[in-house]
Amino acid sequence: MATNRKATRQRIHQRIRKKVSGTAERPRLAVHFSARHVYAQVIDDDAGKTLAAVSTLQKDLAGKKAAANRESAERVGKAIAEKLLAKKVENVVFDR
Repeated sequence: MATNRKATRQRIHQRIRKKVSGTAERPRLAVHFSARHVYAQVIDDDAGKTLAAVSTLQKDLAGKKAAANRESAERVGKAIAEKLLAKKVENVVFDR
């Protein structure tokens, strides 16, 4: 039994990773929202490599005011899609 938030989060993450795994043909898309920023990365679990990563911390995606809102998520989504299409990746497995 988990005794704190970190242990609970790690236990849930392990349970999800048993079911969701990314390959070179269909990598895993992991999205994280903090209070101020949106992060997205595409991971090939077989090779253990990140194929593409985008966040609102990048200069070209930063808005006037940092916020993890719908507008920021749309910008991050479009940017990660452009990077994936440039690498000829069309399908992903969504992980959160």
